[in-house]
Amino acid sequence: MAGVPAGVVAAGGLVGGYGVARWTKKRPLGGVALAAAGVVAAREWRRKGGNGTAAALSGLYVAAFAGSHPLAKKVGSWPSVFAVAGAVAVASWVVVDRK
Repeated sequence: MAGVPAGVVAAGGLVGGYGVARWTKKRPLGGVALAAAGVVAAREWRRKGGNGTAAALSGLYVAAFAGSHPLAKKVGSWPSVFAVAGAVAVASWVVVDRK
């Protein structure tokens, strides 16, 4: 993962997890993609920022996933996923990736 910012991994997990679930019509498979990317991103957040930073950004990752569902009812599925993925990527960049 050298050179790939954790925020990109996390955003990719949110977008990829939704894409996998939608195109395969198997939500658990999308959840596996979402969780795998979350674990990889969290490891990097912990390595760069410590346990507290990793916990906070992991919490944001989970909150983004959960928040995308009600947001999708207002703006549509893909716009919602891209919005929350962007928010997580920006937060990650601000806290750990830009250093």
